[in-house]
Amino acid sequence: MWDLASVAELPVVRAELRHHLSAPGLADLRDRLVLALDEMASNALRHGGDGVRACVRSLGDAWLIEVRDGAPGTPPAPAVDRDPSEGGLGLYLIAELAIDHGWYVTAGSKHVWAVLAS
Repeated sequence: MWDLASVAELPVVRAELRHHLSAPGLADLRDRLVLALDEMASNALRHGGDGVRACVRSLGDAWLIEVRDGAPGTPPAPAVDRDPSEGGLGLYLIAELAIDHGWYVTAGSKHVWAVLAS
């Protein structure tokens, strides 16, 4: 679990996740998890307000990524009619990587989650 205050912290998060999943045969899973976590956490840090917390945990045959931020009134919104070079396509990427994804609100926080197959 990581408490984040800035996108400048994301390289450390990526490195820690890669280290945790360094066993042989996990390269594809590791790359997908790092990419999805990085997209979700950077979105929360850029658009979600304070109190960003990210976690990744095994569900046995899949992995859950969950990122919480302090902007419950700002739902995740995919970019529409935007040139891809301008960014904003992270939610589409998450939809492609995940077998399921969504978001919910609790006690002043927004939680965005994605489940990736092992």
